[in-house]
Amino acid sequence: MATMADVARSAGVSVATVSHVLNGTRPVLPHTRQAVLDAIDALGYTPNTLARSLVTARTHSIGLAVSAISNPYFTEILQGVEAAALDSGYSLLIADPHDDPRHERKVVQLLHERRVDGMIVAPSADPRELLAYLGRHNVPTVLLDRLVDPPAGSAPRFDQVCAENAEPTAGLVTHLTGLGHRRIGLVAGLPGLSTTSERVSGYRHGLAAAGLPHDERLVVHGDSDAAGGERATAALLSLAAPPTALVTANNAMTIGALRALRDRGLSVPDDIALCCFDDFAWADLFSPRLTAVAQPSKELGAEAVRILLERLAAPDRPAKTVRLPCAFVHRTSCGCPEVPAPDGERRRAQNPPPQHRKGTTS
Repeated sequence: MATMADVARSAGVSVATVSHVLNGTRPVLPHTRQAVLDAIDALGYTPNTLARSLVTARTHSIGLAVSAISNPYFTEILQGVEAAALDSGYSLLIADPHDDPRHERKVVQLLHERRVDGMIVAPSADPRELLAYLGRHNVPTVLLDRLVDPPAGSAPRFDQVCAENAEPTAGLVTHLTGLGHRRIGLVAGLPGLSTTSERVSGYRHGLAAAGLPHDERLVVHGDSDAAGGERATAALLSLAAPPTALVTANNAMTIGALRALRDRGLSVPDDIALCCFDDFAWADLFSPRLTAVAQPSKELGAEAVRILLERLAAPDRPAKTVRLPCAFVHRTSCGCPEVPAPDGERRRAQNPPPQHRKGTTS
């Protein structure tokens, strides 16, 4: 097996120069750098990552803590994180906090003890212990998907990346009111999550834009999973005046809602219209096909890596929050006829809600 000394001899340089090329610890003339890289390639030299980390105090690894990795949304985020990390020469260590604050704190500590250079974390509904740990140990961190407000009067401590939530949800409600619906139920997510509160806010704004009152009985929390979505939908259907349309606030709860409707022999959209937040691979295979808000999952993961690497390069820069736009995917579960589109392209509404990418620095 080739050693660093072998590379140095082949390239006609010192071992220190080879080290500088590998670790980026000092500028090296272009032709010298190329000679070292050619020698590495010719000899098949593999750097000792552990030894390099001892020299540079970097492991070139990123810790990723997201719950429900089996959820297609988070699976696509994981793909985006992994691809962007590998492109930048970083490996990935993954943990599932299970949306449990205590377990979340534990797995993040374990990732930190493995000397990851930084973390990407989708926080739970009660992230106080998590944030205290990250802050106490000054861990470079990007909060993903779920935002955390800083204490009153304080500047944000952590970078954050998420999708737009309120405006796309309002767009779903506006679409349903435009079809004549006046009682629209919302199967909301787990209380305490920013995604939940923002989508509830968007739902209310959509009602207000149509001049409709907000009826608290039409909002039931499904706790962001399929079983909760099923329970919430059953509760909505049991109302004396049940909704004529539903908005489900994530893909897992959409599955639960469809089970509840099936169990009651209700047909979508003939008996009740349905729109969902989160598009997923098989939404196009349901009958009817699901009208949905599609989040830029892979782009969110890649953006989180990009911002984390920015943080590693400039530890003292102000924290920022970046939001990415969603897309309204128009299908038939809302009761609309099929919208023709070229093969291989998602069908979109003719006038989807306007979306803008927003980045704020605090």
